[in-house]
Amino acid sequence: MQSDEIRKRFLAFFEKRGHTVIPSASLVPENDPSVLFTTAGMQPLVPYLLGQPHPAGKRLVNVQKCVRTQDIDEVGDKTHDTFFEMLGNWSLGDYFKKEAITWSYEFLTSKEEGLGLDPKRLYITCFEGDADALSGSPVASPVGLCPRDEESATIWKSLGIPENRIYFLGKDSNWWSPGPSGPCGPDTEMFYDITGNLNLSSKEEFLKADKEQKVVEIWNDVFMEYEKKDGKVIGKLSQKNVDTGAGLERLAMVTQGKDTIFETDLFSYLIKKAKKFSRDSKKQRIIVDHLRTTAFMITDGVKPSNTDRGYILRRLLRRAIFNTDQKVFSKEDIQEVITSVVEKYGIIYKNLRDQKNETIEIILEEQKKFSQTLKPATHELLDYLQDLYNSRKSVFEKNPFDRCVTAERFFYFNTSRGIPNDLIWAMIEDCGLSQFQEEGFEEKLRLLFDKHKDISRAGAEKKFKGGLADESPETIRLHTATHLLHAALRKVLGDHVYQKGSNITPERLRFDFSHPAKMTTDEINRVEKIVNDSITMSYEMRREVLTVDEAKNRGAIGLFDDKYAKIGGKVSVYSTVDPTSGKVYSSEICGGPHVGYTHELGHFRVLKEEAVAAGIRRIKATLSPLPS
Repeated sequence: MQSDEIRKRFLAFFEKRGHTVIPSASLVPENDPSVLFTTAGMQPLVPYLLGQPHPAGKRLVNVQKCVRTQDIDEVGDKTHDTFFEMLGNWSLGDYFKKEAITWSYEFLTSKEEGLGLDPKRLYITCFEGDADALSGSPVASPVGLCPRDEESATIWKSLGIPENRIYFLGKDSNWWSPGPSGPCGPDTEMFYDITGNLNLSSKEEFLKADKEQKVVEIWNDVFMEYEKKDGKVIGKLSQKNVDTGAGLERLAMVTQGKDTIFETDLFSYLIKKAKKFSRDSKKQRIIVDHLRTTAFMITDGVKPSNTDRGYILRRLLRRAIFNTDQKVFSKEDIQEVITSVVEKYGIIYKNLRDQKNETIEIILEEQKKFSQTLKPATHELLDYLQDLYNSRKSVFEKNPFDRCVTAERFFYFNTSRGIPNDLIWAMIEDCGLSQFQEEGFEEKLRLLFDKHKDISRAGAEKKFKGGLADESPETIRLHTATHLLHAALRKVLGDHVYQKGSNITPERLRFDFSHPAKMTTDEINRVEKIVNDSITMSYEMRREVLTVDEAKNRGAIGLFDDKYAKIGGKVSVYSTVDPTSGKVYSSEICGGPHVGYTHELGHFRVLKEEAVAAGIRRIKATLSPLPS
């Protein structure tokens, strides 16, 4: 079964069971400072998982574009990639465990409506419970007061899964949350025997097979009924939710009877082209994975830079380049690969097709910069390594650790000079120094990279609530101000301006937007005046749930998708309205919350305007405190 058919069947299966099909959100989270990329289908739905009504109802289904890079070093094995599509269905306070598990099983095993997988090759894991809570410990654990999930295990048994193929695992495996704060809960996971002949009957055998990638996780049902804050469960949500996820690449792998995701129709067409880039099969997989992800990132508005999303994009592209035998792609190579990706996905994700030429140009320009950066950087690294090698001739016998490759220098060449880790290791080996690292090298290096990651994503671990750090009055005021700012920027700079992200705390707002040039002082002053005039006018912030056609007709700003129109879907729209005349100042798709009237904001002031990446600018602004 080809990937297009899997997508089609999945959406049809759940639409038949009362779910509304919703489109994929962008890879760049809108109004969400908690992560750099959309990493799961539930991410854009967090406000609704926390209790806000969704315009499309309580049962939803979609295919969501996702990017995860925490396992980037694993890319090239059987199952890991950086871009993937997550098939997901949700219940927002509607059905719960019985329906979710039953439908998951039916879709996986049904030959008529689903994938027709062999149920005898399915293995199931459930949450074993929280030991601290079960032992009566008064100290709250990171998981909280959730018991062993016997209910899920019982449902699986009723569907015909024998007890010796159901295993209880701890919170590291069967508890899901988006981070230290947000909706969370236990899950049950489905694994499939890709060898066809394992016949496992114990947890120990299962864990060994999982480690060896003989069984592969293909589906996950999360039962979200708890809320975490700062790593601790603080109580139950106002509603019980179901959040399911099934990776398309892995489903294609098992339905097509392949040993790796790279042999499926989602990758095989690219692997054929990658054979001319490298003779090594793992490097071929890394190259095609990273280039495919690069194309999706760029068409969702990410540009190469030294921070945040742009840094991840730059890292992926440079890893792809480095893994080629020649350490370079020709223009024809890039055109051929990106065109192939567009042909594969362009019907589903139209922006890939619309932005193909721009994507190719950005990749070629970034490769040019990499080549210019890499040459002097590698010469500097080579000088450092040769000095170490020469010094070892005289000091090795006396003190073998007197002159070694240090974690600090390794870190410097990677983060400051832009040399990929793989290339640094290769040059260390070529110079005969692979055995000569300082004592504690790996741990020191890990700590340096962890600190670097924390700094580059400072403030990222904020609570999921529509991109707001919290729901304090100060934060809500600044959230409303972003709507006025967005409209003012479009009025001063032009209709090409669109929001590219925001981060809102009680102290200030940060607003990213598309614009090719630095704003002039006059432009900033005009924007400030328009926003403050809007505040003085005391416009009403009015929320409506509209169809896509209604929102478009009213000039609402937002990302519209053809799928919305096909299903008559609805969206939440906040408009800034003159309560006297009824005239609309701005209209924008948004989940809220907002103030009632703009006079509640105070005086608006721009603190800073700066570049984020090519074609993306950022404004930081604040509001004066309201009189007490």
